[in-house]
Amino acid sequence: MSREIQVTIDSADPGALAEFWADVLGYQVQSPPPGFDSWDAALDAFGVPPERRNDASGIVDPDGHGPRIFFQRVPEEKKGKNRLHLDVRAAPDLAGEERMTALETECDRLVALGAGRVTRFEPQPPLQGGHIVLTDPEGNEFCLD
Repeated sequence: MSREIQVTIDSADPGALAEFWADVLGYQVQSPPPGFDSWDAALDAFGVPPERRNDASGIVDPDGHGPRIFFQRVPEEKKGKNRLHLDVRAAPDLAGEERMTALETECDRLVALGAGRVTRFEPQPPLQGGHIVLTDPEGNEFCLD
């Protein structure tokens, strides 16, 4: 039996991190519940005070194929390397220099959005096609693959 998954990411600023990852993945911030034209209207109706309105945010694949990604506020800062990270498949069908050029172009776009560049790994045939390690605005590592 297969299961749906949701990826949950701890965050200091869920709203901002959700916007970043929506841009990275081509996702969209999840729409408010039916019957509400905005999240503020929904949260007003639910009695959520203004200081708690950035406690969580979610993004969804507009095509409905990828998992929902949920960002939740936590009080502690990130410490150490991620034990789990996302690989953003920016050049899955390319090889060699063409692949690395495509990854560099996407890396430039993501750095402009607030990502940090960490390192580039060159292709090492026969199994590794090369990739670039980045961090999101809160320091979570991910790879352009």
